[in-house]
Parts: sequence; structure tokens; C-alpha cells
Amino acid sequence: MNQYVMKRIWLMWAVLCLYHGAAGQPPRGPLVVSPQVNADKSITFRYLAPAASDVKLSAQFEKAPLPMTKEAQGIWSVTTKPVKPDIYPYSFQVDGITVMDPANVAFFPNERFKASLVDVPGETPLVHAMKDVPHGSVNYEYYPSLEGTTGSLVVYTPPGYDKNPSQNYPVYYLISGTTDTEETFFKVGKTNLILDNLIAEGKAKSMIIVMPYGNIAARFAEQKGGPKPADPTVRDGDDAVKRANDFGNDLISKVIPYVEKNYRAIANKNNRAIGGFSRGGGQTLRAAFGNLDKFAWVCSYSSYLSPAEMDKNFPQIGSNPDNTNKQLKLLWVSVGSDDFLYKGTVEFMDYLKAKKVAYKSLITDGGHTWMNVKQYVAATTPLLFR
Repeated sequence: MNQYVMKRIWLMWAVLCLYHGAAGQPPRGPLVVSPQVNADKSITFRYLAPAASDVKLSAQFEKAPLPMTKEAQGIWSVTTKPVKPDIYPYSFQVDGITVMDPANVAFFPNERFKASLVDVPGETPLVHAMKDVPHGSVNYEYYPSLEGTTGSLVVYTPPGYDKNPSQNYPVYYLISGTTDTEETFFKVGKTNLILDNLIAEGKAKSMIIVMPYGNIAARFAEQKGGPKPADPTVRDGDDAVKRANDFGNDLISKVIPYVEKNYRAIANKNNRAIGGFSRGGGQTLRAAFGNLDKFAWVCSYSSYLSPAEMDKNFPQIGSNPDNTNKQLKLLWVSVGSDDFLYKGTVEFMDYLKAKKVAYKSLITDGGHTWMNVKQYVAATTPLLFR
């Protein structure tokens, strides 16, 4: 066979390979870039929906959904006004249906709503920004939980943890809010980056942060084949209190022993902190007040316990303030002035003040948002384990 024939055969084979490879691929639409953060901090959002008749942008920095305009090839777009630097959830409303942004890999872990995330950087890097500093690690863990189920955790270990096998660390147990998952403090709250930056600046001590899943009632149902229960309708009702106590039991009897067996944790109350946002803040307060021998540092973000529940379930906190103040090295309460839990949180602080229970507080602008939560984490972690 001469050289010419051989070249022809190889060429035909290459063409056939290319054809069959292309035929096996799904059809591809036009490239969509979204979100696009512009130099002036405005943001351009795009969504491919050729057959849609109405598309809007719903974003936490906008008071109302923004109409989007249909452009060439069926791509809808809108450009916002300049936005204050931070991380924001957003979604699209496509003919009345809420959807995530398929062009964006960053998303908000949540049981109920599905949102994407846009990070608007500051001219000066914000506390949660990725900086050129030593970084810790984030690990996903499974542990044997209550009722024969398997629980899940996200665990942050600080920079140098793997290089210093003889060093042990204090632990901060950090609990997300209603419908959030164990990933939310990591993926939305950027707790790992906040700690990396604060540790590098010498503002926070090196610590392990354990982020558990707060809705163990849903996990029980999922793993036992039952329907997921609806969320409690009353924040301090019997059902809500029972679920919080179940979580506290899981935390004390399962999570902490697992962490202290598998990580180099300092196993005493002075080196354990607990904190949480929203429902996680309520779980924090109930677990801490019911176990003063386990935690010396307590941080409640956008949450509270009512005076009635305090007097009924935790009377020792207010009736013996000297002992409470001796037991707790930090009791922190923070909330936004526009938060729907602001009134109850202020009442809780007034209760503590009247009972002479020492606490520190921070009231910020804004509402019940993860933008505020990041501020609270950045404000409290430098106070822990000092």
C-alpha cells in the first residue's frame, strides 16, 4: 500500500472519529456569561431562555424584581446600578418560576429556596475575601447520630493544623439557620476565609470550626423513609423547643465526642464555643444554657429566647447571675435593625440586663441576612478563647 493511500485512510478515519464524537454531544447553545461584575460595581446578569415570555432578576440587594430584556439568541439580560461590595444571593423568575443561574457554579445551600451567589469585591479586600495568606482546610465528615441515623458536618481546620501534629486546638461549634444546611456557613458565610484572614492578621486564635446540620428532624425522616416535617410555626412553641433539644442532645452526645475523637480538639469547656444564626442561634442558647459545664463562649446571631422561656426552662440563668457570669466567658447577642427578629432580640437583651447577666451586643444596619452574619462572625471570633 503506497503512502498516498495510507494518508487517505488515516484522513477518513480521523473525520469519522470527529463526526461520531460530535454526534454524541448534546446540542450547545450560545455562551452565557453571568453574573458579570463591572468596574463600577454594577452587575450584568444573563439568562438563556428563547421560549420564555417574561424573565426577572430577584436579588437581595434589590427591593423588587428587575425586568430583564430579551436580546439576540434568546438571552435575557439586565444591568443593575452599582452595588455595595458583599456576597448576595439572587435568582431568576422565568414565567413565574424561580430558578438558579445555570451559568454560575456558586450557589446558596438551602433546603427550600435555590439561589445563586454573586461576589462583589471591594476596592480594599473585605474580611471574607480570598487573600494571599496561609489557608486552612475544609473537610466533610459523617458521624453516627441519634436513632441509628448518620449525621453530616463541615469542619474547618486552621492553617498549620496538618503540619503541627502535636498542637491541639479550641473548637467553635457554629450552627446555620432554618432551612440552611451544614454547608451554608462555609459557602455563603465564608467562615473559612474570614478565619484565615483574621488568624493571619493576629486578630483571632487558631481554632477548629465545626458546622453541623441543624434540622435533624428532617434527617431522621429522610433516612427512615418518612415525609419531611414542616418547620414549626411558633419559634418558642413546644415543637420548636423539642426539636432544639433533640439537636442539643445530638450535639452533646454525638457530635462533640466524634470531633474530640477524630480531631485534635482541647476537650474542656473553656476551649469550646457555640454560636448560631436564626434557628441556629436559638439552638445555641438552649444547648448552652442547658449545659453550662460544656461551653464557656456563646454567640447568638439574629436570635433570642423569650423571657417566658427563660423563666420556664432556664431560671438558673437569671436567678443566679453571679454563677452565670462566672460560668460564661462570653455571651454575645447581635441583630440587624431591620431584622424581623429585632424586637424579640432586644427584649432578650433587656431581660439579661434586668437580671444582671453580663453580655456583649452588636446592632447593625440591615435585616436577617448572611451579609450581617459575616459581620457577626468577624466581630466575635477575635473574642473567643482569649
